[in-house]
Amino acid sequence: MAATSLLSSCFMHMAAKPSANFLSTQTLDHLKLRSFGGLESSKKSKLSHKGDEFLCQVAQVERAPSFSVGQKFQLDDVIEAQQFDRDTLSAIFEVARNMENIERSQILKGYLMATLFYEPSTRTRLSFESAMKRLGGEVLTTENAREFSSAAKGETLEDTIRTVEGYSDIIVMRHFESGAAKRAAVTAGIPVINAGDGPGEHPTQALLDVYTIEREIGKLDGIKVGLVGDLANGRTVRSLAYLLAKYKDVKIYFVSPEVVKMKDDIKYYLTSKGVEWEESGDLMEVASKCDVVYQTRIQKERFGERFDLYEAARGKYIVNQDVLKVMQEHAVVMHPLPRLDEITVDVDGDPRAAYFRQAKNGLYIRMALLKVLLLGW
Repeated sequence: MAATSLLSSCFMHMAAKPSANFLSTQTLDHLKLRSFGGLESSKKSKLSHKGDEFLCQVAQVERAPSFSVGQKFQLDDVIEAQQFDRDTLSAIFEVARNMENIERSQILKGYLMATLFYEPSTRTRLSFESAMKRLGGEVLTTENAREFSSAAKGETLEDTIRTVEGYSDIIVMRHFESGAAKRAAVTAGIPVINAGDGPGEHPTQALLDVYTIEREIGKLDGIKVGLVGDLANGRTVRSLAYLLAKYKDVKIYFVSPEVVKMKDDIKYYLTSKGVEWEESGDLMEVASKCDVVYQTRIQKERFGERFDLYEAARGKYIVNQDVLKVMQEHAVVMHPLPRLDEITVDVDGDPRAAYFRQAKNGLYIRMALLKVLLLGW
Protein backbone atom coordinates (compact mmCIF):
# COMPACT_ATOMS: atom_id res chain seq x y z
CA MET A 1 0.00 0.00 0.00
CA ALA A 2 1.36 3.43 -0.89
CA ALA A 3 2.23 5.64 2.05
CA THR A 4 -0.26 8.37 1.04
CA SER A 5 -3.10 5.85 0.69
CA LEU A 6 -2.15 4.29 3.99
CA LEU A 7 -2.27 7.60 5.82
CA SER A 8 -5.55 8.55 4.14
CA SER A 9 -7.19 5.33 5.26
CA CYS A 10 -5.90 5.89 8.79
CA PHE A 11 -7.28 9.42 8.95
CA MET A 12 -10.65 8.32 7.51
CA HIS A 13 -10.89 5.72 10.26
CA MET A 14 -10.00 8.27 12.90
CA ALA A 15 -12.45 10.85 11.57
CA ALA A 16 -15.33 8.82 12.95
CA LYS A 17 -14.45 10.10 16.40
CA PRO A 18 -12.53 13.40 16.05
CA SER A 19 -10.38 14.97 18.72
CA ALA A 20 -8.99 18.48 18.70
CA ASN A 21 -5.83 17.34 20.43
CA PHE A 22 -5.38 14.38 18.13
CA LEU A 23 -5.66 16.48 14.99
CA SER A 24 -3.01 18.98 15.99
CA THR A 25 -0.42 19.79 13.33
CA GLN A 26 2.41 18.45 15.46
CA THR A 27 0.62 15.16 15.98
CA LEU A 28 -0.24 14.75 12.29
CA ASP A 29 3.37 15.38 11.34
CA HIS A 30 4.42 12.83 13.95
CA LEU A 31 2.00 10.26 12.53
CA LYS A 32 3.27 10.74 9.00
CA LEU A 33 6.87 10.29 10.07
CA ARG A 34 6.24 7.31 12.35
CA SER A 35 4.62 5.40 9.48
CA PHE A 36 7.94 4.57 7.85
CA GLY A 37 11.03 2.50 8.53
CA GLY A 38 11.72 -0.02 11.22
CA LEU A 39 13.88 -3.09 11.51
CA GLU A 40 11.76 -4.91 8.96
CA SER A 41 9.41 -3.55 6.32
CA SER A 42 6.59 -5.85 7.43
CA LYS A 43 6.80 -4.89 11.09
CA LYS A 44 3.55 -3.62 12.60
CA SER A 45 3.44 -0.01 13.71
CA LYS A 46 1.00 1.49 16.20
CA LEU A 47 0.02 5.12 15.85
CA SER A 48 -1.52 6.63 18.95
CA HIS A 49 -1.84 9.80 20.98
CA LYS A 50 -2.22 10.28 24.70
CA GLY A 51 -5.78 10.93 25.77
CA ASP A 52 -7.36 9.47 22.62
CA GLU A 53 -8.81 6.06 21.86
CA PHE A 54 -7.68 5.85 18.25
CA LEU A 55 -5.18 3.26 17.06
CA CYS A 56 -4.09 2.67 13.49
CA GLN A 57 -2.57 -0.77 13.03
CA VAL A 58 -0.35 -0.90 9.97
CA ALA A 59 0.24 -4.41 8.70
CA GLN A 60 2.70 -3.59 5.95
CA VAL A 61 4.60 -0.38 5.28
CA GLU A 62 6.90 0.43 2.42
CA ARG A 63 10.41 1.35 3.53
CA ALA A 64 11.18 5.02 2.93
CA PRO A 65 14.71 6.32 2.43
CA SER A 66 16.53 7.16 5.66
CA PHE A 67 16.67 10.80 4.62
CA SER A 68 14.51 12.90 2.34
CA VAL A 69 14.33 16.58 1.57
CA GLY A 70 13.62 18.53 4.74
CA GLN A 71 13.28 15.40 6.86
CA LYS A 72 15.81 13.66 9.09
CA PHE A 73 16.00 9.95 9.73
CA GLN A 74 13.15 8.61 11.83
CA LEU A 75 14.01 5.96 14.38
CA ASP A 76 11.56 3.17 15.12
CA ASP A 77 13.73 1.14 17.50
CA VAL A 78 17.31 1.14 18.78
CA ILE A 79 18.51 -2.45 18.55
CA GLU A 80 22.07 -2.60 17.20
CA ALA A 81 24.91 -0.26 16.39
CA GLN A 82 24.95 -1.32 12.74
CA GLN A 83 21.64 0.41 12.13
CA PHE A 84 23.21 3.87 12.33
CA ASP A 85 25.14 5.77 9.68
CA ARG A 86 27.26 8.88 10.12
CA ASP A 87 24.46 11.30 9.29
CA THR A 88 22.15 9.69 11.82
CA LEU A 89 24.84 9.75 14.47
CA SER A 90 25.52 13.44 13.84
CA ALA A 91 21.81 14.20 14.10
CA ILE A 92 21.46 12.31 17.40
CA PHE A 93 24.55 14.04 18.80
CA GLU A 94 23.07 17.42 17.85
CA VAL A 95 19.92 16.64 19.84
CA ALA A 96 22.05 15.38 22.75
CA ARG A 97 24.03 18.63 22.85
CA ASN A 98 20.74 20.50 23.14
CA MET A 99 19.73 18.19 25.97
CA GLU A 100 22.81 19.23 27.95
CA ASN A 101 21.12 22.61 28.48
CA ILE A 102 17.84 21.15 29.77
CA GLU A 103 17.32 20.79 33.51
CA ARG A 104 13.60 20.04 33.30
CA SER A 105 11.12 19.89 30.42
CA GLN A 106 7.56 18.76 29.80
CA ILE A 107 7.96 17.67 26.17
CA LEU A 108 7.24 14.02 27.08
CA LYS A 109 4.44 14.74 29.53
CA GLY A 110 1.79 12.04 29.21
CA TYR A 111 4.19 9.41 27.90
CA LEU A 112 5.09 6.24 29.83
CA MET A 113 8.37 4.32 29.56
CA ALA A 114 8.59 0.70 30.71
CA THR A 115 12.02 -0.54 31.81
CA LEU A 116 12.42 -4.32 31.69
CA PHE A 117 15.82 -5.27 33.09
CA TYR A 118 16.50 -9.00 33.29
CA GLU A 119 20.09 -8.29 34.37
CA PRO A 120 21.43 -5.88 37.00
CA SER A 121 22.12 -2.28 36.00
CA THR A 122 22.93 1.02 37.64
CA ARG A 123 23.98 3.58 35.02
CA THR A 124 21.89 2.39 32.09
CA ARG A 125 18.66 1.92 33.98
CA LEU A 126 18.92 5.05 36.13
CA SER A 127 20.04 7.25 33.25
CA PHE A 128 17.07 6.13 31.14
CA GLU A 129 14.67 6.71 34.03
CA SER A 130 16.26 10.07 34.81
CA ALA A 131 16.10 11.03 31.13
CA MET A 132 12.40 10.22 30.92
CA LYS A 133 11.53 12.13 34.09
CA ARG A 134 13.65 15.15 33.16
CA LEU A 135 11.61 15.38 29.95
CA GLY A 136 8.30 15.19 31.83
CA GLY A 137 7.46 11.53 31.23
CA GLU A 138 6.66 8.74 33.67
CA VAL A 139 8.35 5.40 34.32
CA LEU A 140 7.00 1.88 34.86
CA THR A 141 9.64 -0.52 36.11
CA THR A 142 10.27 -3.91 37.63
CA GLU A 143 13.26 -4.80 39.77
CA ASN A 144 15.13 -7.81 38.35
CA ALA A 145 12.60 -8.93 35.75
CA ARG A 146 14.26 -12.33 35.50
CA GLU A 147 13.02 -13.20 38.99
CA PHE A 148 10.28 -10.66 39.73
CA SER A 149 8.20 -10.79 36.58
CA SER A 150 6.11 -13.50 34.94
CA ALA A 151 9.28 -14.71 33.24
CA ALA A 152 9.89 -16.59 36.50
CA LYS A 153 6.66 -18.48 35.78
CA GLY A 154 7.78 -19.41 32.30
CA GLU A 155 6.13 -16.64 30.29
CA THR A 156 7.74 -16.12 26.90
CA LEU A 157 9.49 -12.88 26.07
CA GLU A 158 7.02 -12.26 23.26
CA ASP A 159 4.02 -12.53 25.61
CA THR A 160 5.68 -10.20 28.10
CA ILE A 161 6.31 -7.61 25.39
CA ARG A 162 2.76 -7.84 24.05
CA THR A 163 1.47 -7.24 27.57
CA VAL A 164 3.82 -4.40 28.51
CA GLU A 165 3.23 -2.49 25.29
CA GLY A 166 -0.39 -2.20 26.34
CA TYR A 167 0.71 -0.23 29.40
CA SER A 168 3.41 1.99 27.93
CA ASP A 169 4.61 4.02 24.96
CA ILE A 170 8.22 2.80 24.79
CA ILE A 171 10.12 -0.18 26.20
CA VAL A 172 13.74 -0.15 27.36
CA MET A 173 14.96 -3.71 27.84
CA ARG A 174 18.10 -5.42 29.11
CA HIS A 175 18.17 -9.18 28.64
CA PHE A 176 20.60 -12.00 29.29
CA GLU A 177 20.24 -13.53 25.80
CA SER A 178 21.80 -12.21 22.59
CA GLY A 179 19.11 -11.36 20.08
CA ALA A 180 16.38 -10.83 22.67
CA ALA A 181 16.04 -7.13 21.83
CA LYS A 182 15.46 -7.89 18.15
CA ARG A 183 12.77 -10.41 19.10
CA ALA A 184 11.11 -7.79 21.27
CA ALA A 185 11.24 -5.17 18.53
CA VAL A 186 9.65 -7.50 15.97
CA THR A 187 6.88 -8.30 18.46
CA ALA A 188 6.14 -4.79 19.74
CA GLY A 189 4.14 -2.09 18.03
CA ILE A 190 5.86 0.60 20.09
CA PRO A 191 9.55 1.59 20.11
CA VAL A 192 12.00 -0.78 21.78
CA ILE A 193 15.47 0.21 22.97
CA ASN A 194 18.12 -2.44 23.51
CA ALA A 195 19.79 -1.68 26.85
CA GLY A 196 22.11 -4.67 26.48
CA ASP A 197 21.38 -8.22 25.33
CA GLY A 198 23.74 -10.66 26.99
CA PRO A 199 27.14 -10.70 25.28
CA GLY A 200 25.51 -9.32 22.13
CA GLU A 201 25.29 -5.55 21.87
CA HIS A 202 24.73 -2.38 23.86
CA PRO A 203 23.97 0.28 21.22
CA THR A 204 23.08 3.17 23.52
CA GLN A 205 26.36 2.69 25.38
CA ALA A 206 28.18 2.83 22.05
CA LEU A 207 26.33 6.03 21.14
CA LEU A 208 27.36 7.71 24.38
CA ASP A 209 30.91 6.40 23.96
CA VAL A 210 31.30 7.92 20.51
CA TYR A 211 29.63 11.11 21.71
CA THR A 212 32.15 11.24 24.57
CA ILE A 213 35.12 10.66 22.26
CA GLU A 214 34.00 13.51 20.03
CA ARG A 215 33.53 15.81 23.03
CA GLU A 216 36.84 14.84 24.63
CA ILE A 217 39.15 14.48 21.60
CA GLY A 218 37.39 16.89 19.26
CA LYS A 219 37.18 14.52 16.31
CA LEU A 220 36.24 11.00 15.29
CA ASP A 221 38.07 10.61 11.99
CA GLY A 222 41.73 9.65 12.22
CA ILE A 223 41.70 8.46 15.83
CA LYS A 224 43.40 5.46 17.43
CA VAL A 225 41.45 3.52 20.05
CA GLY A 226 42.71 0.77 22.34
CA LEU A 227 40.00 -1.67 23.49
CA VAL A 228 41.24 -3.41 26.61
CA GLY A 229 39.95 -6.24 28.82
CA ASP A 230 37.10 -8.68 28.23
CA LEU A 231 36.62 -8.31 24.49
CA ALA A 232 34.95 -11.69 23.96
CA ASN A 233 32.03 -11.09 26.32
CA GLY A 234 31.93 -7.29 26.32
CA ARG A 235 28.84 -6.09 24.46
CA THR A 236 30.02 -2.50 24.87
CA VAL A 237 33.23 -3.00 22.90
CA ARG A 238 31.39 -4.91 20.17
CA SER A 239 28.91 -2.10 19.63
CA LEU A 240 31.64 0.53 19.85
CA ALA A 241 33.67 -1.25 17.17
CA TYR A 242 30.64 -1.21 14.85
CA LEU A 243 30.23 2.56 15.30
CA LEU A 244 33.92 3.39 14.99
CA ALA A 245 33.85 1.66 11.60
CA LYS A 246 31.65 4.52 10.34
CA TYR A 247 34.57 6.94 10.54
CA LYS A 248 37.64 7.47 8.38
CA ASP A 249 41.22 6.44 9.10
CA VAL A 250 40.39 4.85 12.45
CA LYS A 251 42.72 2.24 13.91
CA ILE A 252 41.66 -0.11 16.69
CA TYR A 253 43.98 -2.04 18.98
CA PHE A 254 42.69 -5.13 20.79
CA VAL A 255 44.42 -5.79 24.13
CA SER A 256 43.10 -8.73 26.11
CA PRO A 257 43.98 -12.02 27.79
CA GLU A 258 43.99 -14.94 25.37
CA VAL A 259 40.81 -16.45 26.80
CA VAL A 260 38.72 -13.31 26.13
CA LYS A 261 40.06 -12.12 22.78
CA MET A 262 37.81 -10.18 20.42
CA LYS A 263 35.65 -12.56 18.40
CA ASP A 264 36.23 -13.07 14.71
CA ASP A 265 32.91 -11.63 13.57
CA ILE A 266 33.98 -8.14 14.70
CA LYS A 267 37.40 -8.54 13.10
CA TYR A 268 35.82 -9.62 9.82
CA TYR A 269 33.40 -6.71 9.96
CA LEU A 270 36.16 -4.17 10.54
CA THR A 271 38.22 -5.64 7.71
CA SER A 272 35.22 -5.52 5.37
CA LYS A 273 34.82 -1.82 6.15
CA GLY A 274 38.50 -1.07 5.59
CA VAL A 275 39.21 -0.40 9.28
CA GLU A 276 42.74 -1.20 10.40
CA TRP A 277 42.98 -3.30 13.55
CA GLU A 278 45.76 -4.98 15.47
CA GLU A 279 45.98 -7.39 18.39
CA SER A 280 48.59 -6.68 21.03
CA GLY A 281 49.63 -8.00 24.41
CA ASP A 282 51.47 -4.81 25.38
CA LEU A 283 49.15 -2.29 27.04
CA MET A 284 51.93 0.23 27.62
CA GLU A 285 52.86 0.36 23.96
CA VAL A 286 49.24 0.65 22.83
CA ALA A 287 48.47 3.34 25.41
CA SER A 288 51.37 5.44 24.15
CA LYS A 289 49.86 5.49 20.64
CA CYS A 290 46.15 5.89 21.32
CA ASP A 291 43.80 8.82 21.63
CA VAL A 292 41.45 6.64 23.69
CA VAL A 293 42.23 3.78 26.07
CA TYR A 294 38.87 2.05 26.55
CA GLN A 295 39.22 -0.27 29.54
CA THR A 296 36.62 -2.94 30.40
CA ARG A 297 35.94 -5.28 33.29
CA ILE A 298 36.64 -9.02 33.08
CA GLN A 299 33.05 -10.23 33.39
CA LYS A 300 32.92 -13.02 35.94
CA GLU A 301 29.24 -13.68 35.23
CA ARG A 302 30.03 -14.75 31.64
CA PHE A 303 32.40 -17.55 32.67
CA GLY A 304 29.79 -19.83 34.25
CA GLU A 305 31.56 -22.45 36.37
CA ARG A 306 34.96 -21.89 34.72
CA PHE A 307 36.42 -19.90 37.60
CA ASP A 308 39.89 -21.02 36.55
CA LEU A 309 39.54 -19.12 33.27
CA TYR A 310 38.22 -16.07 35.05
CA GLU A 311 41.12 -16.02 37.49
CA ALA A 312 43.57 -16.44 34.63
CA ALA A 313 42.12 -13.41 32.83
CA ARG A 314 41.51 -10.92 35.63
CA GLY A 315 44.19 -8.46 36.69
CA LYS A 316 46.37 -8.92 33.62
CA TYR A 317 45.82 -5.44 32.17
CA ILE A 318 45.40 -2.57 34.63
CA VAL A 319 45.33 1.15 33.89
CA ASN A 320 47.42 2.82 36.58
CA GLN A 321 49.85 5.70 36.98
CA ASP A 322 52.44 3.91 34.87
CA VAL A 323 50.00 3.76 31.96
CA LEU A 324 49.12 7.43 32.41
CA LYS A 325 52.80 8.35 32.16
CA VAL A 326 53.08 6.96 28.63
CA MET A 327 49.76 8.33 27.41
CA GLN A 328 49.60 11.48 25.35
CA GLU A 329 48.37 14.64 27.04
CA HIS A 330 45.24 14.90 24.92
CA ALA A 331 44.32 11.21 25.30
CA VAL A 332 41.60 9.92 27.60
CA VAL A 333 40.79 6.81 29.61
CA MET A 334 37.24 5.53 29.23
CA HIS A 335 35.32 2.69 30.88
CA PRO A 336 31.64 1.67 30.60
CA LEU A 337 31.60 0.90 34.35
CA PRO A 338 31.26 -0.72 36.80
CA ARG A 339 34.95 -1.19 37.44
CA LEU A 340 36.69 -3.55 39.83
CA ASP A 341 40.47 -3.32 39.92
CA GLU A 342 41.18 -2.72 36.22
CA ILE A 343 41.57 1.05 36.77
CA THR A 344 43.27 2.06 40.01
CA VAL A 345 41.49 4.75 42.01
CA ASP A 346 44.47 7.11 41.86
CA VAL A 347 43.76 7.52 38.15
CA ASP A 348 40.45 9.23 38.94
CA GLY A 349 42.06 12.58 39.70
CA ASP A 350 43.83 12.82 36.35
CA PRO A 351 42.03 15.10 33.84
CA ARG A 352 42.40 12.34 31.25
CA ALA A 353 40.13 10.06 33.31
CA ALA A 354 36.90 10.55 31.34
CA TYR A 355 34.77 7.66 32.59
CA PHE A 356 32.53 9.61 34.97
CA ARG A 357 32.03 12.32 32.34
CA GLN A 358 31.27 9.45 29.97
CA ALA A 359 28.56 8.16 32.33
CA LYS A 360 27.02 11.63 32.56
CA ASN A 361 26.90 11.83 28.77
CA GLY A 362 24.71 8.76 28.85
CA LEU A 363 21.93 10.89 30.29
CA TYR A 364 22.02 13.32 27.36
CA ILE A 365 22.18 10.60 24.71
CA ARG A 366 19.22 8.78 26.26
CA MET A 367 17.21 11.98 26.58
CA ALA A 368 17.87 12.54 22.88
CA LEU A 369 16.79 9.02 21.93
CA LEU A 370 13.56 9.20 23.93
CA LYS A 371 12.71 12.54 22.37
CA VAL A 372 13.42 11.34 18.82
CA LEU A 373 11.64 8.00 19.19
CA LEU A 374 8.50 9.43 20.76
CA LEU A 375 8.21 12.85 19.10
CA GLY A 376 10.44 12.73 16.03
CA TRP A 377 12.95 15.44 15.27
